[in-house]
Amino acid sequence: MTREKQKSGNEQIDYDYPWWMKTLAGIGGVAVIGIIVTLFFSMGRRPSDITMADNPAVDSPAFMIGLSGVAGGPLRTGGTAKLLNNGDEFFPALYETLKGAKHSINFAVYIWEKSKPSDQLFAILTDRARAGVQVRILLDGLGGLHAPDEDIEKLEAAGGMVKVFRSARLGKLSRFHKRNHRRAIIVDGSIAFTGGMAVGDKWLGHAESEEQWRDSMVMVTGPIAATVQSAFVDNWAHVPDDDDTGGEVLVGPAFFPEIPAAAPMAGESIALHTGINSSPSSENHPMRLVYIQTFSAARQKLYIANSYFVPDETIRKAVIARAKSGVDVRILLPGEKTDAKPIRQTGHKYFEELMAAGVKIYEYQPTMMHAKTVVVDGKFSIVGSSNMDVRSKELNMENVLGILDVGFARQIEETFFNDLKNAKEINLEEWRKRGMVKKLTETVSGLFAEQY
Repeated sequence: MTREKQKSGNEQIDYDYPWWMKTLAGIGGVAVIGIIVTLFFSMGRRPSDITMADNPAVDSPAFMIGLSGVAGGPLRTGGTAKLLNNGDEFFPALYETLKGAKHSINFAVYIWEKSKPSDQLFAILTDRARAGVQVRILLDGLGGLHAPDEDIEKLEAAGGMVKVFRSARLGKLSRFHKRNHRRAIIVDGSIAFTGGMAVGDKWLGHAESEEQWRDSMVMVTGPIAATVQSAFVDNWAHVPDDDDTGGEVLVGPAFFPEIPAAAPMAGESIALHTGINSSPSSENHPMRLVYIQTFSAARQKLYIANSYFVPDETIRKAVIARAKSGVDVRILLPGEKTDAKPIRQTGHKYFEELMAAGVKIYEYQPTMMHAKTVVVDGKFSIVGSSNMDVRSKELNMENVLGILDVGFARQIEETFFNDLKNAKEINLEEWRKRGMVKKLTETVSGLFAEQY
């Protein structure tokens, strides 16, 4: 509908839009504002600070009891844990364990690519399926896009099961950005693997070239394997949201067997552990609370190795408080050889603030550093799938183990210092002199911090 007016001898046409068009325009404007706030701002998503009502040391009974309560996971004793560094240690142990499977194999990692490890794994898994072992693979809808279809078909023909977590489907795209980043590989419910590695050629070797990533996995047995199993079972039961084939809850001795008290097992005997399986809702972020409690408990030393480092304000405050109190805080991160340069640039935003408080920061030089470990006071360790960024704490499904054991902590700490030999420490005064272009890059990358 239009109407004409005469102004200063010039003819103008003034458009008077119908109410429904104005309403739609208003709704569109609100939607655009909402998208901008979601992409660039954290307001309303989390508190600016989280304080501790009590701050027990990691070796006190109150720490593990409190951590179990915060994480919502049971405390368990017994079992073993062994750190496996890089593909040269991980894949042989994995292949041998899978070949010995008698009842069940559950396998979930984020990335699964057509590769030499993929060929070897499918050959073993298909053989075990033909032998009557229950084989289940859970692929992520994004990370598993390049898994070879022909090998999947052969495994399924042999009796194995393969499902996809949140594939890109109409009607479900609003959840596609929430990925299953868990690592949970479990054999007969008694041996399990978790950590940072997955299926691809980049995890082969011993980090001896840029094509070979520096990473680690943990092989666990006994009660700790049952804890890792729960991370797989939880996701597997809900996959039908995507493939409409019906849910399946995995219980029984094939998945959760009784563990004899004196069962002979390889690795460090573990005193006490708990598990954290994070499936973040809009306001429930257990992984953040676990990190804050763990960092705050440090009395002498806190060593963090992580591949994607975008710490929110609450995490930074916890780390800074420890450094200012005299704790030896060191953080090991990827250097220039990273697969995610914008995330690295965003992490650089926080270097000056952290180093000014006394935190020592190192960047790994030879290749991409993808390990994800925390060790506190040489006694308590966190290992698993979680990165130190907003995505892992608020969007991804993750699983980690919190292990209180001096022997296992020694494995993590020794590996950390071996990695420091191949890392460059960032100097605060030199860092402050970095150029304006570098600072501008950090600022631009930081605009998307809420999405990393």
